[in-house]
Amino acid sequence: MTVTLSGFADEISPDPREQLATLAAESITHLELRSAWSVNVADFTGGQIADLRARLDDAGVRVSAIGSPIGKIPLGAPLGPELGRMRRVAATAREFGTAIVRVFSFFVPPGEPPERHRAQVIDRMAALAEIAAGHGLVLAHENEKEIFGDTPGRCADLITSVNSPALRATFDAANFVQCGVRPFSEAYGLLRPYLLYLQVKDALAATGEVVPAGEGDGQVRETLAALRDSGFEGFMSLEPHLARAGRHGGFSGPEGFARASRSLKFLLNELAIPYR
Repeated sequence: MTVTLSGFADEISPDPREQLATLAAESITHLELRSAWSVNVADFTGGQIADLRARLDDAGVRVSAIGSPIGKIPLGAPLGPELGRMRRVAATAREFGTAIVRVFSFFVPPGEPPERHRAQVIDRMAALAEIAAGHGLVLAHENEKEIFGDTPGRCADLITSVNSPALRATFDAANFVQCGVRPFSEAYGLLRPYLLYLQVKDALAATGEVVPAGEGDGQVRETLAALRDSGFEGFMSLEPHLARAGRHGGFSGPEGFARASRSLKFLLNELAIPYR
């Protein structure tokens, strides 16, 4: 088993030059593309795509996944524009040479039971998966607060109900902690059959504060050990959120990102998990 390290480089800086310098200092050769120049990847122009591709090629950095905002909108919002955005993101993913697109399963109306909206969410996610399949992509659904797929059971239900190889799971321990879930004890077993990718951050159960891997209640060490034992060879993507964490992203700065990187590498070394 050898895993590949990646990370949300926009947590370092909006400037791709600073992003790439920090990745090089941490010997990380991939990034998860969410934004650059403070422009979301879903809104990149053709010129911005060409510019960033050239910078990545020069630095020898590849894109592990598109950290898209797809599905991170209210469930009551019109679906048509989101399908159009999915098609644009799919084309961008191919431009950057990745087959993985991170997605979400829509914000449920506040105060309403998510199960009431199950059929609508499944229909919407199936439509997104159909577009992804047509482009040779796989959607990695991220568990997130306040969306339909916030708990392990609903994440698994969503993937099995859509029943498409173009919809798999990414695993975010901190987000599970913030939803009152013990990530390894209560989520890993249910989601491992569908697990394509790992978002790496941890959190404190008492406050929800995001902390580096291994410093919170996210059972990151146990999850990594189980992934090792199961032969996982995918990406582990740093999403530190150490300086700022919000509904639509986070920020860490160069020093915070490096701290998160060191924490993950410490755990991997401790568990004898090779990485590159």
